[in-house]
Amino acid sequence: MTNNLSRRIFEHKQGLVNGFTKKYNVNRLVYYEVHPDSESAVKREKQLKNWHRQWKINLIESVNKD
Repeated sequence: MTNNLSRRIFEHKQGLVNGFTKKYNVNRLVYYEVHPDSESAVKREKQLKNWHRQWKINLIESVNKD
């Protein structure tokens, strides 16, 4: 979660953020959502983390055909 998507992408691409993206060399953003406040963003993030892998893939493909 971030309030500055450009900065967050830069940090990940430069390897400044420890975690999944650095460990597995993930360097492409395929999906994001905008929320009016951090409370709704956290709620949605928790919801998505409980989804099955295929549900996440379907969500990504529904908005990103690449």
